[in-house]
Amino acid sequence: MTESVTLVKDREPPRYMQLAGELRRKVLSGNFAAEFPTEAELCAQYNVSRFTVREALRRLQAEGLIARRRGSGTTVQPAAARGNALHQPISNVGELLQYALGSRIAYQSLGRVDLPGLAVSHLGETKAAEQWIGFSGLRRVDGDPRPLAMTEVFFAPRLEAVCAALDLSSGTLFAQLDDLAGINVGKVTQDIQAIPASTEVARLLGLRRGNPVLRVIRCYHDLEGRLFEISVSHHPGDRFVYSMHIDVED
Repeated sequence: MTESVTLVKDREPPRYMQLAGELRRKVLSGNFAAEFPTEAELCAQYNVSRFTVREALRRLQAEGLIARRRGSGTTVQPAAARGNALHQPISNVGELLQYALGSRIAYQSLGRVDLPGLAVSHLGETKAAEQWIGFSGLRRVDGDPRPLAMTEVFFAPRLEAVCAALDLSSGTLFAQLDDLAGINVGKVTQDIQAIPASTEVARLLGLRRGNPVLRVIRCYHDLEGRLFEISVSHHPGDRFVYSMHIDVED
C-alpha cells in the first residue's frame, strides 16, 4: 500500500505549530524529563495565549509524546510507550525542517547519476534520460548509534552549479537553495510505502534482508511548480513513525 501526501508551503506557520515544534524538540531531547511546565508557565515563557499553548499540547498528545490528565497536569510519555521510535509530524513544509533539526546527516556527493527507476516515475514529461546531481547519507539521532534513515537526494541538472556550493554537513539540502539560488519550495509531494529491505538497504541500516522499512519518496517543486529535487529515504520499521494531523473543519 502506498500513501501519497501533498504539502504546500505556508507563508507563516501558525504560532501554535511553531510552539509545538519547539516543545517537540525539547521532549525528544529529554529537557522535560523531570517535570513538564504548566500551561501558565508556557504562556509566560513564550508570550502566547492559553489557546496557543493548548493547541500545541494537543498536537504533542496526538503524537503520543505527552499525556494530559485533568488534575494531574502534563507528563512526558517514556520512550518505551512510543515504541522507541522517532515521531515525524507531516502537516506542512515547516515540519519537515523540524525533523531535520531533530536529527543529523552528512551527505557525500555522487556526482551526475542516472535516477533510480522509482524516481524516474515521478518526472512526468521531464526528460528522464538526463542525469541528475546525486547525494547520499545516513541520518542519525544524537545518542543513538543506529541510523534513522538512508537517504538519497537528486537535484535537477540545471542546478549543477548550485549543488557545488551546498554544505553537505548542514542536514537539509533543499533549505539552502533559497540563499544560494533564490529557489523557494512551493509544494512537496510524498509517496510512503512499507516494503522489505533490500540487501544494500539492510546492510546500511543494520537490518536483516527483508526486514520491514518505510520508503518515502519526496518530490520538491518551486513556486512555479517546477520539479527541482527528488529524495528517496528508507526508514527502519521500528525506529520511525509518521504522524498526520487532520483538523476537522466546521
